[in-house]
Amino acid sequence: MIDDIKKRALHRARILEGQLRGIERMIDDEAYCVEIITQTLAVQKSLRSLNKLLVENHLRTHVTEMFEEGGSRRDDAVDELLTVFELQQNRGA
Repeated sequence: MIDDIKKRALHRARILEGQLRGIERMIDDEAYCVEIITQTLAVQKSLRSLNKLLVENHLRTHVTEMFEEGGSRRDDAVDELLTVFELQQNRGA
C-alpha cells in the first residue's frame, strides 16, 4: 500500500473500531434508539471513507500496474473495477 493511504486507512479503521465499541455500549445500556441509529449511520459514513481510500490505493497501484501490463491483465483490471462498482451500486451507497 502507498504509505500515506495506509496510514489514513489504519486511522479510519481504528476510528471505526471505537465507534463500534461505543454502539455496543449504547445497546447494552439501552440507549435511546435514535441515538444508536445516529451512531450506526456515522459508522456507515466512516466505512465509505475507508472504502474510498482502499479504492484509491488499488487504482494507484494494482490497476495502474495491470493496465501497464496490458492484454488479459488489463481486462482483469476492468473486470475488478466493474465488480467494485456493482457491489457499491447493489448496496445503495
